[in-house]
Amino acid sequence: MQIDFHHAVTYVCARLAGFADAEAATVAYAAQYVDDATNSGVVRFDNGAQFKRMSSAHKLFDYRNFQNLANSQVWIPFHFLPGNGGMPADRSPSGGFIEKLICRANSPIAQDMVRECIVERHSPYALQRLGITMHVYADTWAHQGFVGVNHRVNEARNLVDGQGQVDRRLLDRLKGYFIGEALPLGHGAVLGNPDKPFLRWGYTNGRGERIQRDNLRDFVAAAVALCDAMKRFHLGEPAGVVSPMLEADRQMIAALFANVTEHSSHRRHKQWATAIAAGKFSFGPANITYIPKGKGSWKHQALGTEKALDRSSDIFPYRDSFLTSDWKRFHDALQAHHFYVIHELLPQYGICVA
Repeated sequence: MQIDFHHAVTYVCARLAGFADAEAATVAYAAQYVDDATNSGVVRFDNGAQFKRMSSAHKLFDYRNFQNLANSQVWIPFHFLPGNGGMPADRSPSGGFIEKLICRANSPIAQDMVRECIVERHSPYALQRLGITMHVYADTWAHQGFVGVNHRVNEARNLVDGQGQVDRRLLDRLKGYFIGEALPLGHGAVLGNPDKPFLRWGYTNGRGERIQRDNLRDFVAAAVALCDAMKRFHLGEPAGVVSPMLEADRQMIAALFANVTEHSSHRRHKQWATAIAAGKFSFGPANITYIPKGKGSWKHQALGTEKALDRSSDIFPYRDSFLTSDWKRFHDALQAHHFYVIHELLPQYGICVA
């Protein structure tokens, strides 16, 4: 999914779940920042303090650059959560280890991930971790059927649109990409098709299975599930029974998914922001903004600088406020999420990844 869902829709779902504007804004920023946190390494301060941050995305989001993208430490825990064939921890799907790694919508693994996030809701970085968790949770719908490692299961051919016609637009775009080894990473073989809410499309995967996708249906289901999960977080009850989303709100979400058909995610995000500002949802009008870098960004607020932080020689002035900054807490939450998924959650399902 892209910024229209990860930021705008996550904000909407958080507000519908009972979060105040500022809390929902924090959750939504964190959800989108998963795609924008591309730097890792140590940040050094002028008083000798240090802080180690990690990345949750790649600087160059280009499936042609597959050697840099093939990093399971980023793809598996943050974008292509393994699904174990949709089975619980005491069962394994047929098809070998790769079948365990394929992402599945709302899998038991995904539900366990959400449950752990709710259990840890009293941590200093709880809202930032909730945003990260919602990013990964939502992506299980968009990225279902694909895996976050190079494997032929990710291959796609016979691409068609919602009317069953050959998807010439996508095929023309693919001509500019390397065919073969570069494409079987994630959903590179179909480019951005899984991330656009309004698309209906189909393809034949690397195992010869015919796959039909209805993004509108899947994105609405994801939004409803995110709202329910955040209601449980707000209540502090991982297994709590929550009231369903108001039908008017669900219909508005579905209508925006269906009618905002710009291929540019940022243009779609702008239209969502306009709808939210106009009070189209039951929580009333609100203004949302997202600044990933530079003045006004979480990083700028934390460090008081617009430096790119790409050089290990950079030294930054230390301020006590850094310890409670959203940027630090986001990176703390990334570490906590990553450790839990890789070292605790996945091994319960017989999955070991480096």
